Amino acid sequence: MSENVRKLGPGRLVIASHNDGKVREINELLSPFGIEAVSAKKIGLAEPEETGITFAENAALKARAAATASGLPALADDSGLAVAALGGAPGIYSARWAGEPRSFANAMRKVEAALDESGTEDFSARFVCALCLAWPDGAIAIFEGDVRGRLAFPPRGINGFGYDPIFVADGYDITFGEMDPREKHSISHRADAFRKLMKACF
Repeated sequence: MSENVRKLGPGRLVIASHNDGKVREINELLSPFGIEAVSAKKIGLAEPEETGITFAENAALKARAAATASGLPALADDSGLAVAALGGAPGIYSARWAGEPRSFANAMRKVEAALDESGTEDFSARFVCALCLAWPDGAIAIFEGDVRGRLAFPPRGINGFGYDPIFVADGYDITFGEMDPREKHSISHRADAFRKLMKACF
């Protein structure tokens, strides 16, 4: 976590993402705190190129760009799926595995094919999340979280987004795609990072 932590009060906050599912989840986590969250997409902000080599670096790039362009505090999330047998892939390239236009059905097939090709019996994986809060003056604070589990095929469930239908968290026998969103929010990688952010900033 960065040392540049400031308290957040009620008011407007830009969510530096064009991913509607991610924006929805973040809004649900922020709503109890009186935060009026608006997405970068809704106010017409461009998505910066993600040139970082870690989740934290990419979150900082997105948050700084949104805070500078909007003149408001901004929150960015960079997150993805890290599969042990694939050397941590797709990792920071999780969204790019889905191609353009994004199809996570294709991305999940690519993960399954890569595991089949490797011949592994190790389906362990984790979701990783880095959250970055940025202010227009350039200050940032970073919070990181994860949730560990295993992959299951074929995909199951229609809740959540991204790779949720193939991820089973440790201690569960249903995928994130089958899980009630409220339960997922209590255990997810994003929830883990948010708990750290909330403790520091509210």
